[in-house]
Amino acid sequence: MKLSDILYKVSIRSVVGSTDIDVKAVQIDSRKVTKGSLFIAAKGTAADGHLFIDKATEAGATVIVCQVLPIVKKDKVVYVQVEDSAEAAGYIATNFFEQPSGRMKVIGVTGTNGKTTISTLLYKLFTSLGYKCGLLSTVENRVGERILAATHTTPDAISLNGLLKEMADDGCTHVFMENSSHAIHQHRSTGLKFAGGIFSNITHEHLDYHKTFDEYIRVKKSFFDSLSSDAFAVSNADDKRGMVMLQNTNAKKHFYSLRTVADFKGKILDNSLSGLVMNVNDTEVHFRLIGEFNAYNLLAVYGTAMCMGEDKQEVLRCLSVLTGAEGRFDYMISPKDRLIAIVDYAHTPDALLNVLATIKKLKKGNEQVITVVGCGGDRDKTKRPIMAEVACEHSDKVILTSDNPRSEDPAQIIQDMEQGVSIVAKKKSISIVDRKEAIKTAVSLATSEDIILVAGKGHEKYQEIKGVRYHFDDKEVVREMFEMLNR
Repeated sequence: MKLSDILYKVSIRSVVGSTDIDVKAVQIDSRKVTKGSLFIAAKGTAADGHLFIDKATEAGATVIVCQVLPIVKKDKVVYVQVEDSAEAAGYIATNFFEQPSGRMKVIGVTGTNGKTTISTLLYKLFTSLGYKCGLLSTVENRVGERILAATHTTPDAISLNGLLKEMADDGCTHVFMENSSHAIHQHRSTGLKFAGGIFSNITHEHLDYHKTFDEYIRVKKSFFDSLSSDAFAVSNADDKRGMVMLQNTNAKKHFYSLRTVADFKGKILDNSLSGLVMNVNDTEVHFRLIGEFNAYNLLAVYGTAMCMGEDKQEVLRCLSVLTGAEGRFDYMISPKDRLIAIVDYAHTPDALLNVLATIKKLKKGNEQVITVVGCGGDRDKTKRPIMAEVACEHSDKVILTSDNPRSEDPAQIIQDMEQGVSIVAKKKSISIVDRKEAIKTAVSLATSEDIILVAGKGHEKYQEIKGVRYHFDDKEVVREMFEMLNR
C-alpha cells in the first residue's frame, strides 16, 4: 500500500522524502520490523520508541513515523513527523488494514466494572441469534468460534486492526470489544468506526495511570464524544456519571436502569443461586446469572440488542439461558459439606463491594462469609487499604494474600492493605503471603454451607512474580481442596 494512502487523517508536521512509496508492513515494536516496514516511534509508559529508530532502520524499515525527527537521517528512509505518534498509529493501522471496522458493526464497551461480562454476553447473544461474531476481551479473543489468547484488555492499534481485518475477512458481521481507559488514552482504538458504545459504571481504579479521578472520567467520556451521529450510545442511568458520559456525544442516546425511568428498565423480583428473576420492560424473565451487578450487565446487553433492531422476545429468550464470562462470579459447591466457593475477578473496591453485597443477599441464615483477597503490584497503591477495609466490613473472616505482585514485594503489598484493617477487624483477619495456602486456609476454616470468596484474579491462569508468570488457577486450588474434603 502507498504511504500517501496510509497517512490519511494523520496530523503531519513535516515529511522528509517521498510519500509515493510502497509499505509492506506497519509496526509499533522495533523487534518486529522487517524489510519495507513502516515503524511508528511512540512514547509508551515503559519505553520511548524514538530510542529504537536506528534499530528499526537497521532491520529494514523504509518509513519512520515520529514526533521528534532524529538528528541523523538515513538515505532512502522516509521520515514523517507527526503531532502525536500514538494517535497517528491508530489512523495508520486502520488505513493499512483497509478500515476493517467499517465492514462490520463494532460495539465498544467501557467502564470500570462489567466490560468483560457485557462484551461476552453480547458475543454469545448475537451468535445464538445466528450472526457470525468477533470478541475482543480481557479473557479471550474470538473470531467466530475460533479462540485466540488475549494479552491485553484492548490490543495495540496494529494488533487490534489486524484482528479486526481477520474477523471481517472471515465473515464476521458483529464485533464486541472492551475499550479500556488505557486503550482510549493511548489511542489504540483511534480511527475505528464504532456502530455503538456502552457505558457500565465508573469507580476508583487506574489512578496510578490517570493520576486523578476527573482525568479518568474525561478519558472514558472522550470515547462517547468521538462517536458519530449514525452510532448509538447506551449508558447506565443509575451511575452518577451515566448522564455526563453522553453529554456531548453525537450518537443516539439511550439509558438503562434498575432505579429510575429509562429506555431499558429492569426490576429484580428474585435473586438466588438459581439465578435472577427480573422484569425487563414489562416482561418477566429468569436469567442464569446472579446478583444486582449482573442485572445491570443484562440490561446493557438487552438495550444494545434493541438499539440494533433485534426482536425483544427472541433476545430475552436467548439471554435467559446464557452464562457469563469465566471468573465472573464462578461458583462451586462441595458435595459433602455444601461449602460454596465463589471465584471472581473483583480487583477494585467497588467490584469487591458488589460481589460481597450479592453474597449477603444469597445467605439463608448464619453462614460465614470468608474472603480471600489481594492487590496487584505495580498498580494503584491507594486502593490497597480500601480493598482490605471493604473485605473486612462485609466478611466474617478475611485472609489478605498475594495477587500478582509483579516487581513488588508481596509482603509489602499486604502491609499496605493492612492499613485499612481497623483494630476491631484485626480479630477476624489474617495475612498469608502464599496465595495457595491462603485459599486452603479459607476452606479449612469453613464449616457446612459457609461461603468462600476468592477475589482478584478470576479467569487468570497465572501468578506474575518478579517478571515471571507461574501457572496458578484459583478454581483449580478450590477444586483440589473440595476433593480432599470429599474423601
